[in-house]
Amino acid sequence: MERLRTLPGDDVRQIMWRFADRYDLQMVVQSSRSVARTTAARLVADGARNTHEWTPEKAELLKAFDASGLTGMFMEPEQGGFLAGPKNLAMCLVAFELSWVDGGAATCNLATDLALAPIHERGTQEQKDYYMSKCVPPQPGEDREVWRGAFALTEPLPYVGVDTGVVSGKVRIDEWKEGEEPMLQVEKRGRFITNMAFANFVTAAVNTDDERIKSSCMVILEEGDEGTYDPGAPTLKMVHQLSATNDPVLSLKVPASRIIGGYTVQDGMIVPNYSHGEIIAAVFQRTRIPVGVMTSAKLLSAVEPVIRYQRGRFRGGESKPGTPRYELGLQQNEDANHRLLDVWSTGESMASLGFAAGRMADDFDPIEKEKERIFAEQEIKGPRAQMKALKPKEQDAIEMIQLRAKPEGDRDQARLDALEADPLVQYSYLSAMSNVYIPACKLWNTGYGCQMMREAVAMMGGYGITEDCPGFLGQKWMDAQLEATYEGPEVVQRRQLALSMTGPVFAAQLTAWIDELRLHAQETPGRGHCTLATAFELWAWTVEHLQSAKDPEGKPLMHGRRQGVTFALADALAWLVAVKCFMDDVDELAEKGPMNAVVAEGLDALVDFFGDMATWQAARAAGEAGRVAADLVFGYILHPDCAGECCSADAVGNLFEGAEAFYALRRKVDAAVAGARLAKDRAAADLTKVMIPEALDYPL
Repeated sequence: MERLRTLPGDDVRQIMWRFADRYDLQMVVQSSRSVARTTAARLVADGARNTHEWTPEKAELLKAFDASGLTGMFMEPEQGGFLAGPKNLAMCLVAFELSWVDGGAATCNLATDLALAPIHERGTQEQKDYYMSKCVPPQPGEDREVWRGAFALTEPLPYVGVDTGVVSGKVRIDEWKEGEEPMLQVEKRGRFITNMAFANFVTAAVNTDDERIKSSCMVILEEGDEGTYDPGAPTLKMVHQLSATNDPVLSLKVPASRIIGGYTVQDGMIVPNYSHGEIIAAVFQRTRIPVGVMTSAKLLSAVEPVIRYQRGRFRGGESKPGTPRYELGLQQNEDANHRLLDVWSTGESMASLGFAAGRMADDFDPIEKEKERIFAEQEIKGPRAQMKALKPKEQDAIEMIQLRAKPEGDRDQARLDALEADPLVQYSYLSAMSNVYIPACKLWNTGYGCQMMREAVAMMGGYGITEDCPGFLGQKWMDAQLEATYEGPEVVQRRQLALSMTGPVFAAQLTAWIDELRLHAQETPGRGHCTLATAFELWAWTVEHLQSAKDPEGKPLMHGRRQGVTFALADALAWLVAVKCFMDDVDELAEKGPMNAVVAEGLDALVDFFGDMATWQAARAAGEAGRVAADLVFGYILHPDCAGECCSADAVGNLFEGAEAFYALRRKVDAAVAGARLAKDRAAADLTKVMIPEALDYPL
């Protein structure tokens, strides 16, 4: 049987991540890769990461971003950019390519986009046009500097932390003359603010410090404004040193027109159209995805250096070409191959989840704008009023999911078409799904991915923690620590996921997924579909059980304050959703691969390898789900009296109704992993035969 020949290339990735028909995105990938593997790689190799200051050498990154077109990628064509429409997937691809070499370089590129994101998502049209156009490189004949921005949310401890609703920055009215625009005094101290060393403007979150300003807001501050614009001292960080991070001090007088999204005047009071919390929610909903993708790039970039290290480990001395010791080195040992496969399969699942979330965000963006337009016409204002108006659409979204799950000949196609054409139904569906995918991506990719990056470094031996480690794996491991907390640590993602994972729309989709996976298991057995379907069943049963279960004191278990329950379920769900995305990508490759002449050659072997990897990853996810389920179902029951049968299934099972149903599902999950270790053995054996390039494609 033919097995894996080479590491997957661009043609394979374009199919799996769904941009094979997007030439513009393919060019974005090439531009990002060129910057990453030349300018960024040289900086890391030359020791630029060894200083906290923003140096002229590091500033070469900005010139490279400008020259490659990456600086203007976030903007619309009419603002000087070159990509039209939503750009979430594009940002993910850029983050992936830059992080393949260095996470700080990726952050440096994305930081101005993050600064512009509040303006992009909630700014007035005048604010969008003005600041977006200033942040693109000058065209031939233009004489101006490129503006760079910084996003100032985080403040000195103990402010902000995991609660973005609390800020110490203040805004008050400095002057308000009759018939003139109010002038505001803004006070903001930032901590860990990226791009601040060279930022021309800042989008800052502030709270009201004046009874004439109704709520918090976000304000645009410019370098030339009256007052103090102090970039502050460099943050003494140990990671992401190719991004400029400072602790700024800002005390500036600005016109009220700088309030992002604008304002109205009601009874002599300035009423911002959006609070800072509303803006941040819209921003982080999208910008957390590229951060998750950044960590996935680290794991996948580790595969080739680890294989090279393993094979060359015992060369020299009496070792001769052609002998197993010379050709395989550490790969003679099953453990080395198994551990690397765990890293690779995790990286694939992380990337699949991240890019799926990016595509979903692209689909969601125009739907969200249409929802806002409809509600503006209907004069439905405020989050609560909108939630009330959308509530009936949940049932329509559930009906749409159920119709989609039916075979084409068995469903009411006219009804399905009508539901899919309703933007509010689409909004209810995509909102429910993105509220699971996006926090799951940020939670699992950066959290568990950071742990697996440590495993990749460990496989390099002592070489892994040296500056000249191939692939810069030691630096990537350190960088992953920041990505796990960047734009909200794991607890923030768990909290959001805990709120959204029990929603009725997602529950309906979960049921449809289980049926879909069962069907795939029949059509293409041996790719882990059945394992994942059974694990989803167990997770869903556990959630349903816990929603009505109580502890010995009669307190409900499924409650927002019981994070020992909800957070554990969120972790387990993230594992399962990540594997689902990986399987979807493998299925996409199997379906579309034959249409690509480059991919078609050797496709069966590649699909078999990915299928084995997905099977093993599904078994790992099922194991996590089973462990969490047993822990939560039985962990809140008083231990039975020991009557010679301590901890017997009967003794515990008699304590709550439904124990037999749980036991049946657990046995089903255990049985569903049959063959997973054989799949891992096959995939691990492929690692000993796959061809790799003679040398890495960027300097050591």
